[in-house]
Amino acid sequence: MHTEDWPSTTEEALAVQDRLRGRVELADDCPELPPTVTGLDVAYDDDGDIAAAVVTLETAGLTVVEERTHRARAVFPYEPGLFAFRELPPLLAALERLDRTPDVLVCDGHGRAHPRRFGLACHLGVLTGLPAFGVGKTRFVGTHADPAAARGSSVPLVDAGEEVGAVLRTREGVKPVYVSAGHRIDLAHACRLTLALTPRYRLPETTRHADRLSRAALK
Repeated sequence: MHTEDWPSTTEEALAVQDRLRGRVELADDCPELPPTVTGLDVAYDDDGDIAAAVVTLETAGLTVVEERTHRARAVFPYEPGLFAFRELPPLLAALERLDRTPDVLVCDGHGRAHPRRFGLACHLGVLTGLPAFGVGKTRFVGTHADPAAARGSSVPLVDAGEEVGAVLRTREGVKPVYVSAGHRIDLAHACRLTLALTPRYRLPETTRHADRLSRAALK
């Protein structure tokens, strides 16, 4: 889907989500420990510009091997549940600038933990064909118990009787994150990779690097 074909109304965007949702692949074919992981994030300014950043890290050692940015105007209004339609055009443009095809995409957001089970990680995975999952800072849908305080503890995130993600403690005694599968990776695998990407901090290193890069691109 090219930007010129991008939905411009809520009704059009909902129709796209309904159409693409059936293309999500829930079977896991992502390597247990992929050679690289690619994080994605966006930053906004007060004038309606969006800066997208993608950062590829070596999974072993978590060192940066490649990073790209793309700055653009927002092409879709602010609408809860439809953030992907604001963020995907610059994210896809930044991804196209990478020299190496990502092994797996780690989104600052959600996958199946979405009212229509088609959050940013699902949408990005379907459009690129790459394994993708989301690690959200806050809950968007569902309810859950509190995970135990120890690092690695998790509980199901449940919405309308369906397990749509996991509430995962990445640091002992620190607020958990919300992990959900997006495309070509299952939830348990996404949680294991999230723990591998959080050796010192609450958020994955992929998100931390992409966040800094996207903010810098707006200056």
